[in-house]
Amino acid sequence: MIPVSFEFFPPKTDEQKATMRASARAFKSLNPDYVSVTFGAGGSTLSYTFDTVVELKDQYGYEVAPHLSCLGGTAAEIRELVQRYADQGMRRIVALRGDMPSGMASPGEFRYACDLVAFIRSEFGDQFQIEVACYPEFHPQCRDAQTDLKHFAAKVAAGANAAITQYFFNADSYFRFVDDTRRLGIDIPIVPGIMPITNYSQLRRFSEMCGAEIPRWLERRLIAYADDVASIRAYGQEVVTDLCQRLVAGGAPGLHFYTLNRAKATLGIVEDL
Repeated sequence: MIPVSFEFFPPKTDEQKATMRASARAFKSLNPDYVSVTFGAGGSTLSYTFDTVVELKDQYGYEVAPHLSCLGGTAAEIRELVQRYADQGMRRIVALRGDMPSGMASPGEFRYACDLVAFIRSEFGDQFQIEVACYPEFHPQCRDAQTDLKHFAAKVAAGANAAITQYFFNADSYFRFVDDTRRLGIDIPIVPGIMPITNYSQLRRFSEMCGAEIPRWLERRLIAYADDVASIRAYGQEVVTDLCQRLVAGGAPGLHFYTLNRAKATLGIVEDL
């Protein structure tokens, strides 16, 4: 079985906590390489992130990779947080630029993810496996493809061990991106990020925010199903499973699922695989 990993977000309400815990139990049978936990920028959910990371490690036995954003934090604050993770036995970090915290007019001491990666390496050496983000369909704020590739190369040069892509539905965009990075001499594993399809309006909203393309053929089919939730989920599972099969056949080193803390859709895809 190809290596898989799963992303969680830190729950706030009791209902969200129950959903996450049920998913954490359900995913154990798949023996994932690790799970990741998204980051609360500007302190808004930072305590939730840390608590979730510790719970997933201690209660469910997962290797956990906390997300860490460089925006809105000082070097001292980031050093302290990484040390807390080290003290808890964490050995992976997903290092991201992140989005500007609400109400903040300027970033913290680090402007880009490559600066954060370099800082972690300078402070902690090889203590952590560092994952970074990359964008087969290119970052929505980047002016052109070559500039985006240079930004990615800078993160690798700073010390990143591996990369996780933004989700996509066109396998060719992933293969082309990998080919482009290899021509630049980048040889780290590039793991496709996979988004299960369960709700069209939610998917469209996410995609507009992150710059992921919903192909016309997929969008029109999802629109045609309207409020038929069962058909959307069944068709979504078929489409994403086919995408994963093509990625695995083409040499993808793993699959990283954006679960939104829910297990059913992701379990269906992995079981189909």
